[in-house]
Amino acid sequence: MKFIAENLLTILILLPVIGALATLGHWMFWKQEGGLKWITLGFTVVNFLLSLFLIADKGAAQASSFFFEQNVSWIRAINTNYHVGVDGISLWLVVLTTFIMPIAIISTWHAVEKRQAAFYVFLLLLESSMLGVFVSLDLLVFYLFFEASLVPMFFLIGIWGGENRVYAAVKFFIYTALGSLLMLAAIIALYYLHATATGVGTFDYVTLLNTMKAGKLAFTGESAYIGTLLFFAFALAFAIKVPLFPFHTWLPDAHTEAPTAGSVVLAAVMLKMGTYGLMRFNFTLFPEASREFAWLFITLAVIGIIYGALVAMVQPDIKRLVAYSSVSHMGFVILGMFSFTEQGMQGALYQMLNHGISTGALFLLVGFIYERRHTRAISDFGGLSNVMPVYATIFVFTSMSSIGLPFLNGFVGEFLIMLGMWNSSVLSITDSLNWNYVATMLAGTGVIFAAVYLLWMIQRVFFGKITNAKNRGLRDLNWREIGLIAPLLFLMVYMGVYPKPFLDASQKSILAVQERVLHRAGGKLEKVEVQK
Repeated sequence: MKFIAENLLTILILLPVIGALATLGHWMFWKQEGGLKWITLGFTVVNFLLSLFLIADKGAAQASSFFFEQNVSWIRAINTNYHVGVDGISLWLVVLTTFIMPIAIISTWHAVEKRQAAFYVFLLLLESSMLGVFVSLDLLVFYLFFEASLVPMFFLIGIWGGENRVYAAVKFFIYTALGSLLMLAAIIALYYLHATATGVGTFDYVTLLNTMKAGKLAFTGESAYIGTLLFFAFALAFAIKVPLFPFHTWLPDAHTEAPTAGSVVLAAVMLKMGTYGLMRFNFTLFPEASREFAWLFITLAVIGIIYGALVAMVQPDIKRLVAYSSVSHMGFVILGMFSFTEQGMQGALYQMLNHGISTGALFLLVGFIYERRHTRAISDFGGLSNVMPVYATIFVFTSMSSIGLPFLNGFVGEFLIMLGMWNSSVLSITDSLNWNYVATMLAGTGVIFAAVYLLWMIQRVFFGKITNAKNRGLRDLNWREIGLIAPLLFLMVYMGVYPKPFLDASQKSILAVQERVLHRAGGKLEKVEVQK
């Protein structure tokens, strides 16, 4: 147990890699694909159970500093370390990743017929790289994991996707990789700036942050433009990953063409790498630029909320509709983060989890019907509740969660975000001219539009008479599919009724980030009310 406690994060990262090797070895030596899914599932389940140790440590989970930390020298020549750790911000994202992966594996039980070994290997490698992103505290190591996550998803879309899979995969890779190159340039620049300020270059996030807090490295005065350039180099990479309007165009294609497991992982986890990066690195390393350009990100977030909802409303494809809903919902996350209030930032982190649960479930449900009918066109359905009552009930329930019905998880996150934005003064020009109210009210229309596009889709797909004879013989969900969606349904209710454990575990870390972003490097408090 002591070994696990001391090396838990490394075990979580390496276990999927070991699972990938075991899966590949089983296929190479036995030439059988029958047991591959069980091997893959076994490793992902064990990884999820191990990740529960992170939340079992009550004292550590409520600390504002990092815990389960490991810091080992890696490349001495450039002073880079294998430095990992979690805090209240990354804790739940790590658990979400390990929780989603077994569900994604089971969803492929009968869907993957070709190259099963490669499919499961890529999924396991994807899990490892995503976990590495959320726990890395060395910027170079973070970048390597951030980029490594692109490769498995590229192949998952490009090999097992739909008709336009190659186009979607290439578009996904080019968009995200090009944005990340600017971040790499900024990471290298930080290394040399730290070397200039202290005599020693470093990629270590904690060391960089402490140097900035001590005033030895600051982006104020004549150096402000450097901080602005570095801020946007990081922000562009993360904005593309979110994706924030107008960098969203790769997402609908990737979601539409990806296999069900790929869509679930992409929506539930990979998009959160962008919002996590903004909160972890942009806010703390470049607080001045974060404050100065908050208006820009709030504006883009509000546009994304409304635009994503309106475009979702006219989609003829169910999966593409859900994909555009992600653009809208992730806009809420950005809005809450840049409110710089405790409510808004807590709500943003909570909404990351909510989106992973609710939208991941929607993509699963779309996958279930696609396996039966091999079409996702809304016009091909109608009256499905007559032949698939269980499926229809679960789909409506999940949609209510996505809309933000009270007592379900989506409501808590969106309410906190809008409350935080309303109480924020980040867009206040004068006492009588406060654009925070305008931004909040415009974002609120996204909730209304979400109800419109989801309920209208539900009405056309599930209710009325069966208009297509091919739908009359459809079988309802089986026990495997019900068992697969059940944990997600439970969390939708639990997180909507009792969010306290999640919010308590992240509160101190959120307050630490908030304090950093609301203060100048010299310690002078900005004229922004700190919500406590």
